[in-house]
Amino acid sequence: MNATRRLHGFLSGADRLAAQTRVRVRRLLPPRGPFIIAAYAGCGTRDSVLIQGRVLKDEAFAVPTPTDRSLRNLIELYKRLETDEVPDAGLRVRFAGLDEPVVGDADGYFSVELSLPAPLERSGWHDAEIELVSPAPALGERVRADAPVLVPPPTARFGVVSDIDDTVVWTNVRNKLRMLMLLIRSNAHTRKPFKGVAAFYRALVDGEGGGEGNPIFYVSGSPWNLYTPLVEFLRLQEIPAGPLLLRDFSKQALLSSRHQQRHKRENIGCILRRFPDLPFVLIGDSGEKDPEVYAEIVHAHPGRIRAIYIRSVNPDPGRVAAIDRLIDEVRHTGAQLVLAPDTEFAAVHAAAQGLIAPASLAAIRADKREDQDAPTIAGRARI
Repeated sequence: MNATRRLHGFLSGADRLAAQTRVRVRRLLPPRGPFIIAAYAGCGTRDSVLIQGRVLKDEAFAVPTPTDRSLRNLIELYKRLETDEVPDAGLRVRFAGLDEPVVGDADGYFSVELSLPAPLERSGWHDAEIELVSPAPALGERVRADAPVLVPPPTARFGVVSDIDDTVVWTNVRNKLRMLMLLIRSNAHTRKPFKGVAAFYRALVDGEGGGEGNPIFYVSGSPWNLYTPLVEFLRLQEIPAGPLLLRDFSKQALLSSRHQQRHKRENIGCILRRFPDLPFVLIGDSGEKDPEVYAEIVHAHPGRIRAIYIRSVNPDPGRVAAIDRLIDEVRHTGAQLVLAPDTEFAAVHAAAQGLIAPASLAAIRADKREDQDAPTIAGRARI
């Protein structure tokens, strides 16, 4: 344990030193284009919205295909993890009649909260236009991007916060080497979600009454570098779109779960505060500390959590016993924590609680059956 702490401390110090050195070098040497804006999905209400993204050097990322081999996946993964950030970038953000200047930070990230001059006339997805001002693009070139912004409709009865790794898709996040090998062997086309997840999440968005438009958010320990592949994965697998809240990539984060726990606590807390009138459903897995983090959220925000669904991926008896204790602890607050062996188990409980329409269970079972009966294609990752 002491050796692990010393290793974490060493990596943390080394990572900070490397980051500081990179920032100094970038500020001494003007960045050279071409540049791109990675626009992340934001969210908000009819009165205010959050818009965020990152400015990077354009690495000419390739669009994945179902036939990509491991070498191509490895090259693209390396390019995404070894991005060249553009520090202190100047941008303009245009939304709902506003035109706001924004300055990015040393790692290229930017974020702006806009208070709207008049309430938005409609809910759902909107687009914010983002344009790079400095460093100046090449003569005659515009560097811009559209950032999607989700505004939940008044018909929404609850929100959903879901983890991704080992919750939506198997990644073996507890074993970083195996997780890396899985990323190399597969891409957004060939990775498959857990059976029934897509239909279950669509049912949650629709709600018991259908067409409720319940918003879904993905809070994951994956790095922002993998934002685009994750969005593409959700789209290809027909899993409902929603803002992704990821974290900065660092060497020490590969070995530490404390940063991931803090990241989830803070971001889920921000979501709850942004939408104070909505109760929430939390979805995670038993592989790391999702049950403990979610139990803390229940205590910190009493009355805000309808249900917690934890996918059982760790059969260790000690881990199961620890979650059983959390189930009893959460039950006394009025919320429910459910340890689910599969998606169908969670969906049946959700239907009984009035979160999804009972009729949607047939689609969830069909989604599960279709995945089970699908033929295995050579080179395709079956997860």
